[in-house]
Amino acid sequence: MKFIDEAKIEVHAGKGGDGAATFRREKYIRYGGPNGGDGGRGGSVWARADRNINTLVDYRFERIHRAGNGVRGMGSDCNGRAGDDIELRMPVGTLIRDEADGALVADLAKDGERALLARGGNGGLGNVHFKSSVNRAPRQFTRGEAGESRNLRLELRVLADVGLLGFPNAGKSSFIRAVSSARPKVADYPFTTLEPSLGVVRSGEASFVVADIPGLIEGAAEGAGLGHQFLRHLQRTRLLLQVVDVARADQDETEAQASRAIAEEIRALAAELGKYDLALQRKPRWLVFNKVDIAPDADRRVAAVVRRLRWTRPWFKVSALSGEGCERVCRAVARELAKKT
Repeated sequence: MKFIDEAKIEVHAGKGGDGAATFRREKYIRYGGPNGGDGGRGGSVWARADRNINTLVDYRFERIHRAGNGVRGMGSDCNGRAGDDIELRMPVGTLIRDEADGALVADLAKDGERALLARGGNGGLGNVHFKSSVNRAPRQFTRGEAGESRNLRLELRVLADVGLLGFPNAGKSSFIRAVSSARPKVADYPFTTLEPSLGVVRSGEASFVVADIPGLIEGAAEGAGLGHQFLRHLQRTRLLLQVVDVARADQDETEAQASRAIAEEIRALAAELGKYDLALQRKPRWLVFNKVDIAPDADRRVAAVVRRLRWTRPWFKVSALSGEGCERVCRAVARELAKKT
């Protein structure tokens, strides 16, 4: 199924039923009093997070959702039936925003979490409410209120503990395949990952979820490439792993030029995170130097990059293809996440 992480919908709550203006009509009772019942309330529109759904594709094809209207009040003090509510099931991690002003309506972060999207209108009052000592036969009643109507924008942000990011062909998909049971597409050309992939990593008794998003390029925050539309999936993560390709394909580069180019790529990606969301740039971010098995003099090259960056946070050398160093990364991540719980 195609991954859909954005959708726009209209929700319309039901109108409340009108009150009734009726009177008692019984044999041998000369003056029947008012007995008009109230109208039923209109149905409301609710959203519920469901862990069995992982895409918003249904809301691309079914955009308008209406709750039931309340029924008009009746005689004999009978109130009208309330309109039926409707419940929209959405993936866990869905953000619901008002299309008009962008205000956050709901954040469905937990399975089973429920949020009101549009409230149904109240039912009208029957004429029995207007009876008084000076108005024994009131003909007044009130109309039911209109239900709320809203245009909403749905955004899905996957829930993961760790986010993988990097430039195309850095080896993110190979890394998640090496450490989890996830099987994203792997190929020797850019942008093989076209949608986020989630994998559960088990390290000893600990486990955590890793999200792999499409590769980023410079200008991603402004919409260049594919990764910009998936940067939101990193906002819920607790730790970022930047996968770096240390096996530069340019054979004419000197070691100094190669290390300088790799360092600039790392800085460029950090800048893209800041342009998109400063909070994302401030998240803990570790470096994972990949393809050390085919990089020329990998130890020296990685050391040179670390010196150029003056990097003080954790960094690792791995080969996602062979699995070398991957278990060490997973153990370190598990320890770090355990500190934050």
